[in-house]
Amino acid sequence: MDETFEMEQRHLSETYATLERLRDGLYEELEVKQKAAAADLKDMSEEVRPDFVGPDETLETLAAIETLNAVIDAYNQNHDFTLDKYRRVLVLLAQPYFAKVRLQMRPGKPARDLYIGAVGVNDERRNPVVVDWRSPVASTYYNQEMGPTSFYVDGKRRDVVLELRRQFDIVRDELRSYFDTTVAIQDSLLLQVLKHSRSERLQAITATIQREQNEVIRHADVPVLLVNGIAGSGKTSVMLQRIAYLFYEQRETLSPDQIHLLTPNDVFGSYISAVLPSLGEANPKIMTWDGLMAEQGLAGRASGADTPHESLMRMERAASAPGGLELSLDDFRAIVVDGIPLIKQSQAKASWDRFAKAKAGHRRAALARQDLHDKLDRRIARMARDSDMQEQMLSLDLDDQVRVFGGPITADTEDEAASLCRTYLAWRMGDAAHAAIEADEWLRIDRIGMRMLGTDSLSAAEWLWCRLVVAGGADRDARYVMVDEVQDYTLAQLEVLARLFPSAHFLLLGDENQAIREGTASFAELRELFGRTHGQVEECRLLTSYRSSPEITRLFLGVVGGVDGARPTSVRDEGTPVERHECASEQDYLSTLRELAREAAEAGAATGPSPSAEDGLTAFVVADDARARWIAKQLGDDARLLHAGDDLPATGAVVVPLRLAKGLEFSHVVVADAQADACPDTLLTRRRLYTAISRAMHKVTLVSEGPMAAFL
Repeated sequence: MDETFEMEQRHLSETYATLERLRDGLYEELEVKQKAAAADLKDMSEEVRPDFVGPDETLETLAAIETLNAVIDAYNQNHDFTLDKYRRVLVLLAQPYFAKVRLQMRPGKPARDLYIGAVGVNDERRNPVVVDWRSPVASTYYNQEMGPTSFYVDGKRRDVVLELRRQFDIVRDELRSYFDTTVAIQDSLLLQVLKHSRSERLQAITATIQREQNEVIRHADVPVLLVNGIAGSGKTSVMLQRIAYLFYEQRETLSPDQIHLLTPNDVFGSYISAVLPSLGEANPKIMTWDGLMAEQGLAGRASGADTPHESLMRMERAASAPGGLELSLDDFRAIVVDGIPLIKQSQAKASWDRFAKAKAGHRRAALARQDLHDKLDRRIARMARDSDMQEQMLSLDLDDQVRVFGGPITADTEDEAASLCRTYLAWRMGDAAHAAIEADEWLRIDRIGMRMLGTDSLSAAEWLWCRLVVAGGADRDARYVMVDEVQDYTLAQLEVLARLFPSAHFLLLGDENQAIREGTASFAELRELFGRTHGQVEECRLLTSYRSSPEITRLFLGVVGGVDGARPTSVRDEGTPVERHECASEQDYLSTLRELAREAAEAGAATGPSPSAEDGLTAFVVADDARARWIAKQLGDDARLLHAGDDLPATGAVVVPLRLAKGLEFSHVVVADAQADACPDTLLTRRRLYTAISRAMHKVTLVSEGPMAAFL
């Protein structure tokens, strides 16, 4: 009998019982408090008697409402705290913890056992039941240093001795296995996890974070962190764990809407969407480049992904010329609400010209906006004394009077009527007009930008850049911007991002060998750009492949001639040799592809929803959308064409263009066009093949119609 196993199972059972007790107690607390709060608020609200007859009565009514609001806020805060702990307990009930460390905190003192899980929870007496993997002390598990090691708390180093590093395979309250690391570092849990098939969504494997990945996750918060990693090195998982770590570190100040995560495509966004919720965290704003442009109100334009960097620089030079940016009357537009001109075109130009000593940009536009706001306020004040406007105000029904003024209105004097009318006009049109001023709707950005470039249209990137250099308008609320697959962005796109989010810290993740489009920015250009805009770029390398078998890893690294510093091996066991099918005719070629698709479909039907690793999804990866449609048509019902926005199935076969395959992984990859004619020996071709091949975990099949490319 394994006494250690029995001891750990007993501890797990006790922990699970504690978590169930906490869950039930918190649920009851939420239920009871919610009912009590509802009753209290009902009693308090009944005590509030709306009375707007006179000034004193109005003040008393507003004070009572303010007191009620303060009580509601206190109830909400307490409810949110309890609900947050309840959610964390629910996360742990699926897997209470995944690791244990035994640490001697001080010389001569007994060692302590700490159990590490996806989130941290204390019991009723505030004793730690499970330690959050993001806590400082949990870093001793990921450091993989037996014996003397250290961790940092509030910038201060704590030296400890790691006596035991134990890993667990746990499902709910069942201990399936454990692994001890006492001398050599062997991540047995990682190897076991990698043997299981991955689902159609990326899952968080927080237990298996490796040392080089942990250094990225817990890296100091710097203006720009560039993560340069080979295919399959866990860049995307690291990015998501980094976000979870930032939430933990800045729990009181960082909200999900302050983090922007740019993904290569919608399929990839769906693929990663379950990770952070599995760690008890909300997803940030996940979007593609096109989605970001749509958020800026530019959905109807060409995205600008291929905009030349020189176009942006030409507008930059024009806006910052010594003589300043000259704008004509036609470069401005009036602000009109409800058919009433509130700011004339000439007034908008006058506000801009008033600050001619300031160059175009954020400062000049801010001064012009303030001047326009002042003009608008004066315009509203004049309109408020108009008898027709006052008549319209007085004709409001009672519901609208309560909505606008908080209660019924009376005006005994002309000044009182004008004051009330100003409030009415602000509600009816003033607020909308002020918002239009802030949104720079008084500037005709299209006309200005087209004149700068000598073109008859602007892409989304050009329009946004023109607004940024002429009027500012950067997003200063964003705290972090994460860009995955950064090697696929052009210098112009990165320049727009850097200027749009000037206050944000950037995490840039990519692999130069997966740059599959002409004209994208090199990492040297990327470092120069962000060094210029954000002042500091630090870099981490990820050089170990965890996704692919050794055979596949050797193949994709060999295609590009290797990667400096990378180990051309995999942490996985040896797997299936690479298959090559060199077909003499189109008939043989299609027959081979159909047989591969049929085998994948039959394997999927046989294994059902829980396939083994080797029986997972097969992907026929091809160069572009047109080729994907043609191949899918030839394969018929045995393979499904994957579109942007689709979820990945767990089994069977899909046909996917390379642009959608990026960032995803499949059990088996079929490179359907490995012939020499389709694969000229160029750097771009080699990178495309590197990208396609490296999507595979267990098996790669190369199929060519005619002679295969020699370097394959």
